[in-house]
Amino acid sequence: MSSAVPLLVRPVEVAAEPVAPPATLTAAPAARSAFSRAVGSAGSAVLRIAKPLLAFALLLGAWELAPRFGLVDEVFLPPFSTVVQAFFELAGNGQLAEHTSASLTRSVTGFSFALVIAVPVGIAIAWYKPVSDFLNPVLELFRNTAALALLPVFVLILGIGETSKIALIGYATFFPILLNTITGVRTVDPLLVKSAVSLGFSPLRLFQKVILPAAIPSIFTGIRMAAAGSILVLIAAEMIGARAGLGYLITAAQQNFQIPQMYAGIVAISLIGLGFNFALVALERRLSRWRTSPTNA
Repeated sequence: MSSAVPLLVRPVEVAAEPVAPPATLTAAPAARSAFSRAVGSAGSAVLRIAKPLLAFALLLGAWELAPRFGLVDEVFLPPFSTVVQAFFELAGNGQLAEHTSASLTRSVTGFSFALVIAVPVGIAIAWYKPVSDFLNPVLELFRNTAALALLPVFVLILGIGETSKIALIGYATFFPILLNTITGVRTVDPLLVKSAVSLGFSPLRLFQKVILPAAIPSIFTGIRMAAAGSILVLIAAEMIGARAGLGYLITAAQQNFQIPQMYAGIVAISLIGLGFNFALVALERRLSRWRTSPTNA
């Protein structure tokens, strides 16, 4: 009878597969990084808003406290809260809306005429040398003549009504737009122009796709300067022979010694100027978006 021989079986080694870490462990650092970036972006946005607001708060605080502590005469510089009260009184009885509407109508009309004329003329002067040689002497003469110095001339020729005020605003806003348009067109990168010409662009397409987009920042600089100038010239024009408008409101309040109402009119002008500037900056960014677009070729 044979004895049983034990069968030795060699165990088979099975390679252990790597175990992937849980998804939560890999997602956590990415989530923390995204959260940090979001917090940093939000913090930067808050700082960008907080800095100008702090400056305004300090200015208005000084305006409020200086008259109350006797640093300036309260009769000639009332506290800011008093001016705000007068502002809302004028808004409540309809006077502020009436005067603001009259001023905006004159300002926008004169500014629009200047814009429509100055941009094409500026492009023609910058692009065509014969036009530049023909117009430059006359433009140099008039651009060095202050608009307010010509106010009596406009009144004598065009009368004391709306036409002279609108024409004066148009004259004052024409030259900032014109000069910045000329600068913008003349400073276009020559390589861009040569590349477009080599690609067979027609003159019209070259202007549409290369010249005008590249000149937009400079043109908008002139437009913003002209918008600010239109408000200043308008107020001066409305102080003579006007029966409505913010300039008239300021002058009438000063003559009647209604000092809070006078400052309320000045605040209204400042708010209009800020609104114009904000709208123009937003429009410029929209039209110049191609400059920062990563997909632009």
